[in-house]
Amino acid sequence: MKENIYRTIILFVVLYGYETWSLTLKEERRLRVFENRVSRRIFGPKRDEVTRQWRKLHNEELNDLYFSPNIVWVKKSRRMWWAVHVASIGEGGGVYRVSAGKPEGKRPLGRPRHRWEDNIKTDPQEV
Repeated sequence: MKENIYRTIILFVVLYGYETWSLTLKEERRLRVFENRVSRRIFGPKRDEVTRQWRKLHNEELNDLYFSPNIVWVKKSRRMWWAVHVASIGEGGGVYRVSAGKPEGKRPLGRPRHRWEDNIKTDPQEV
């Protein structure tokens, strides 16, 4: 029951608008940590047969119990779906104009930020 609530309600609240996110590796790691914390709360501790002590589940054990794909994989696959959708709209759509448009003005100093387009290029290799 808890797993169904997580999958149907909490996951969609956390990932609202995630097709347009441009996440760094640190933010992806934070999403995975969130998912592991929720999974540990759902499945609870495990009693070790040898020592008779209660312990937290390891990440591999959580992955075996929770059969859905991890949150980062879901985000990347949906982002690829969104890119195909935007490309199929064509040049007449407002979303396409926003994604293909070039902003005016000077860019800030320093390293350029990670862009959504950069993520789209690397997602098919990872998914």
